[in-house]
Amino acid sequence: MRRPLRFLAHKLDLTDEQVGSLARILNELKTERAQAEVDNQRTVTAFADAIEGDAFDAARADDGSKLRLASAERLKAAVQTALAGIHGVLTKEQREKFAYLVRTGVVSM
Repeated sequence: MRRPLRFLAHKLDLTDEQVGSLARILNELKTERAQAEVDNQRTVTAFADAIEGDAFDAARADDGSKLRLASAERLKAAVQTALAGIHGVLTKEQREKFAYLVRTGVVSM
């Protein structure tokens, strides 16, 4: 987390206040991504459980699919919230630089 934040602070010439705000936004996104990874493991386990028995457990597979979908929706919302927060923190010039970094793959969301 520190390196990406330091990189962005340098590339975007952020103020100390902007760095603090961006750190909070990125930390919230990091937390949601970690939860999505936990959900992914639960999904994989549900799918494995569904095919392990003598008969296919459609209900267990459905549980895994629902968990995957819910997790993706939460992550989608977290990314959109983060982008809105970042937009609010940055100046027009900084937003243009940030957008360039996203477009070129230097920064991923």
